[in-house]
Order: sequence, then C-alpha cells, then structure tokens
Amino acid sequence: MTITTDSVRVLTGMYAAEAEYLAAGGPGEASFDLLAPFFAVDVVLHQADGLPYGGTWRGHPGMTRFFSAMSQAWASFDMVEQEFLATGETAVVLTQVRARARATGRELTFPILQTIRVRDGQIAEVRPFYWDTRAIADACATTSPPAT
Repeated sequence: MTITTDSVRVLTGMYAAEAEYLAAGGPGEASFDLLAPFFAVDVVLHQADGLPYGGTWRGHPGMTRFFSAMSQAWASFDMVEQEFLATGETAVVLTQVRARARATGRELTFPILQTIRVRDGQIAEVRPFYWDTRAIADACATTSPPAT
C-alpha cells in the first residue's frame, strides 16, 4: 500500500525538478528557478562537515551555492532508488545513490538517509545522513588521502 501525503508530493516534485535541473546542466547552466518553489525562502540544509560540500546552507542563495558545490564534487549523482519511510511534517527518505567523483573519476554506490521538514508545502529543513563520509571525501579528493 502506498501512502501519499502532502510531504510526499512536495518531495517527489522536488526530486523531479532536481533531475530536470541537473539534466539541463545544473549550476551555471540551468536556473535555480526550477527548484525554488519547493524550498522555503529560509530553508536550512545541514551537510556533514567531513564532506566536500559540508556545512550549513541557508536560504535560496545558500541552496544555489550548495548545488554548485555538489556539481564541483560530482560528475554524476544518480538517485537510483528512493523509499519514503515516514511522512508528515518530518519525512524520512532513504535514497540509494550511484555517483562518479569529478576529481578522481571514482564511482561509488551509497545510501543517504534524509530527514526533511516540510512547512506550508515547502521544504524548510534537510538533514542528510551518509553511511561513510570519509569514503565520499576520499573519492572526491584532488589529493591522496593521508596514510593511516
């Protein structure tokens, strides 16, 4: 049984817009206007500090910079499979990703679990959790990782 809520509609719409944005060339080529309606003007995205695009990104200007940073890190970033585990004001989405790092050409397959807060039909806050941030940082590094 598939449950559809307002948050699921918002998220599936955003993921479709994100795919269209990336297919149109992403940052510098496509307009953030494709994505803007899905994000609250005061949206906050929290990325793990250990990632090449780590940090806290705020508002539409922050999201524009985030997508640019992602584009610099990844030559491709395909969301192969998504599962909506919980919905409501806070949605939980499990995404299987297949990506190729721009700097090294390394390909990775990994899960991301996101908690996403939806407010008034727009995404207000996103907290992605990666299984192995070090593997991602190493794949995207332009220099060799330190010996351990």
